[in-house]
Amino acid sequence: MTIPRILLVSGSTRAGSTNSAALRTIAADAGPDLDVRLYDGLLGLPPFIPGETDEPEPVLALHRELAEVDAVLFCTPEYAGMIPGSLKNLLEWTIGNADLSDKPVAYVNVAFEGRGEAAVATLRTVVGYAGAELVEAASGRITVLQSDIGPDGLVAEPDARARLLAAARALATHATRPAEPATSVSLGS
Repeated sequence: MTIPRILLVSGSTRAGSTNSAALRTIAADAGPDLDVRLYDGLLGLPPFIPGETDEPEPVLALHRELAEVDAVLFCTPEYAGMIPGSLKNLLEWTIGNADLSDKPVAYVNVAFEGRGEAAVATLRTVVGYAGAELVEAASGRITVLQSDIGPDGLVAEPDARARLLAAARALATHATRPAEPATSVSLGS
C-alpha cells in the first residue's frame, strides 16, 4: 500500500497565524499512514518575473517538493481582497513547469464565517488556471480562532482539529484512488 504524500502550504507569513497552526496540527496528527510535509519556503521565493528562464535554488526546491507529493492542501488568509502576494508568487512559479497540472489540491478556510471568501475565490481561479484538480470533498471552512490555538502552537479545539485531519484524509483518499480504466470507442469500419 502506498502512503499518500501531501504538501501543506500556508499562505500566511505571520508567525502566529491560525492558517499555519491549522496545517501544523494536520502534520502533528497525520499518523504513519499519511505522509504530510509542511512547505516552509514561502518567504525564500524570489519574485516571479515572466519570461525569466534562470530559476534560483528556492524555486527548484519548490518544483522538487511538488513533484514528490500526490496532492497539495492550501490554507491561506485573505489580504486586500485576495490571497496574499507571497502565495500568488508561489503559484506563479508553478505555471511554467505545470507543477500543479492534474494534481489534486484542496483548501481549508479557517477564517470567521463570512470572511476569507475572496481569498478562496482567488485561490480557486489560480489553481484552476494552473490545471490543478480541485477536490471539493476535501475543501471548505473550518473556523479556527486564535483562542483555539494551544501553547504548543497547534489547534486545541477538538472538533476543529478532527475536521482538519478529515480534510487531509479526504484529499489523500482522492489522490491515491485507482485510476479510472480507459475506455475504448469503436469508430466502426
